[in-house]
Amino acid sequence: MKRLLALTLLIVSLLADRPATAAPPQSYFYPFVNPYEATVMELPKEFEVRLPDQVPVYEFVIRPFPHREIPEVFWYEKGLACSLVYQEHKAPLVFLVAGSGSRFDVPRMLKLQKVLYQAGFHVISITSPTHMDFVVNAASGLPGIATDDAKDLYRVMDLAYQKVRDRIQVSQFLLAGYSLGGFDAAFVAKLDDREHHFDFKRVLLINPPVCLYDSVSALDRLLVQNVPGGMDNFDTWFRGVFSETMHLTESWGPGGLSGESMYRTYKRMQPSESNLAALIGLTARMNAADMIFTADVMNGGGYIVPKNVRLTSTTSLTRYATVAYKTSFIDYFEQWLFPHYQKMEPGLTREELLRRETLRSLEGYLKGSGKFGLIHNEDDIILVPGDIEYLERVFGDRAWIFPSGGHMGNMFHPDVVSAITGFLKGKEE
Repeated sequence: MKRLLALTLLIVSLLADRPATAAPPQSYFYPFVNPYEATVMELPKEFEVRLPDQVPVYEFVIRPFPHREIPEVFWYEKGLACSLVYQEHKAPLVFLVAGSGSRFDVPRMLKLQKVLYQAGFHVISITSPTHMDFVVNAASGLPGIATDDAKDLYRVMDLAYQKVRDRIQVSQFLLAGYSLGGFDAAFVAKLDDREHHFDFKRVLLINPPVCLYDSVSALDRLLVQNVPGGMDNFDTWFRGVFSETMHLTESWGPGGLSGESMYRTYKRMQPSESNLAALIGLTARMNAADMIFTADVMNGGGYIVPKNVRLTSTTSLTRYATVAYKTSFIDYFEQWLFPHYQKMEPGLTREELLRRETLRSLEGYLKGSGKFGLIHNEDDIILVPGDIEYLERVFGDRAWIFPSGGHMGNMFHPDVVSAITGFLKGKEE
């Protein structure tokens, strides 16, 4: 059963004049001009920064809700795993938040750990609040609302630091995240300004969405508009993609199956541009399926799983997975998330809840605080028209906007790495 759950629900564990910005170097070159290829394809080694083969890592488990009863279907969940990459001397500590549907140990997180270690930082890596491990062990309610996800992340960061504080000497605290993790980081920083547990010196947002609803809608359109034969052919197309994916699992290494690792099927499948767009949209849809199914079970069912249905370690999950894969984050928001929050806050409108789920709700804070930095790409597929210009206005010379790279495809390009580490190091004091 665990293998079935992993293969079906964890396969996803996933783009006039301007204000002055921190422009990328004139020599910047990225080999993929198609934003979909830029998002999916790994950088050729000659274009990628050199990183150490090994770094000192300590993995540990925290239990934000030690008395929580875990449903039988998640029998293998024994707490939320995190990791510490550490220096042997006093150094700044970076809390690093993974992107949508990703664990702390997916390949992108492992490489980013090495980037930050090589630059002289300690790193605590945190799983996304949309990943099932986080939903089971650390979510206080329904995932997907940034202010509440930030509270859950903040609690995890507190516990994680308490777990390792005797192992490291910390000079200051920093915060970074990529994609949804970058979006989450902005809200965590706002919370920390009130709670002062860490007093983050600098906060870096790497390829975040501006409006979460707009970004997930854009990603879902990639699937809906590009599945060969239309969504009526989804089941057949998905089975073909899935069969191509299964035999690659052994070579994917740490982190197992995830949206990021699923992209690696591209090299075997060699799809057309429309198929590639659909594949990207599929990873987002499957991220949503993983999160929604888990949240439903953890909250007693009634959305994907009927209420009062007992799921055990031997229950077939196929029919629930089939429904979940056809459920988008937008469906989840409209049918469950918004009604849930409306019950909690009578009079809350859909427009008000959506307004909260955007960096625009933090505009004055982000614009007025020098501790925030931004790294993004003009061709990022999760953005909608006007987003880049908006981000440039808000972050000004604290924004590094690269002309190409898709959604995080260029993260380990030397120029991008230089921007990441340069901002987090800050000016000499």
